[in-house]
Amino acid sequence: MVGFSKSLVVLTGLSGAGKSIAASTMEDLGYYTIDNLPLMLFDKLVELMVNFENDLHKVALVIDSRSKNIDSVLEKIALLKEKYEAKIVFIHASEDVILKRYKETRRKHPMGEDLMDAILAEREMLWPVREQADLAIDTSQLNVHQLKARIEDAFSEGADSDMIITIQSFGFKYGLPQDSDLVFDVRFLKNPYFVEGLRGMTGIDSEVRDYVFSDNAAKKFFKKLKDLLGFLIPNYIREGKKFLTVSIGCTGGKHRSVANVEFVAGYLEKKTTHKVNIRHRDIDR
Repeated sequence: MVGFSKSLVVLTGLSGAGKSIAASTMEDLGYYTIDNLPLMLFDKLVELMVNFENDLHKVALVIDSRSKNIDSVLEKIALLKEKYEAKIVFIHASEDVILKRYKETRRKHPMGEDLMDAILAEREMLWPVREQADLAIDTSQLNVHQLKARIEDAFSEGADSDMIITIQSFGFKYGLPQDSDLVFDVRFLKNPYFVEGLRGMTGIDSEVRDYVFSDNAAKKFFKKLKDLLGFLIPNYIREGKKFLTVSIGCTGGKHRSVANVEFVAGYLEKKTTHKVNIRHRDIDR
């Protein structure tokens, strides 16, 4: 792999999942964004980026099912990752969410007239691309502003460390976060929800955090998680992984999971040089 001082990002994923919003956000971050570039022009564009003095220091390419030839797409993405350290972002959402969005906008799906068949066919066709992604973003439960924030967290100035780590809390009652690399369940810890005076608070409040970590099980869990992350992160980096999402869940996503996320993120910010993002998916539910 050659050293590459410029930034190349490939935005891909399912139609209706939010690629247009992601692309506009990349533009706001100073990226020259190209949507639906013909595959035959890829090599020429990369050559312009690499070999000439120009303003193409940061480029975001949007590739999706409109390219049709999925084998060529996979080949180009693999080349961009290996040779130019491109970061691949795959944006997706559940079938029912995409169906709802298309019905609201009344747009035609690029894969055909029958909407659900088109959605399922596109997911099957593009899923091998998902396997190559550095960062997968499930927008099923994200609004426009939240998706923009996810992109900004990953690609804003200062986000060029060896790895970007996102520590995320969630509630199991609202479903597993599909964009997770690692998922931990802390429902075994004693629950502040059943303590009068703590129920209306969240794990961000010191009273709740103190209660959660007064449990010896919480202290043991944190110690083991520190050891595990201390082992995994250097090995992930050695394999070229640029993004890591660690999700910690409790029942409702307001108390135990939030407290643990705050604790783990604070520890990583002190002990590593990596950029650490905190996200509380269900704290306001």
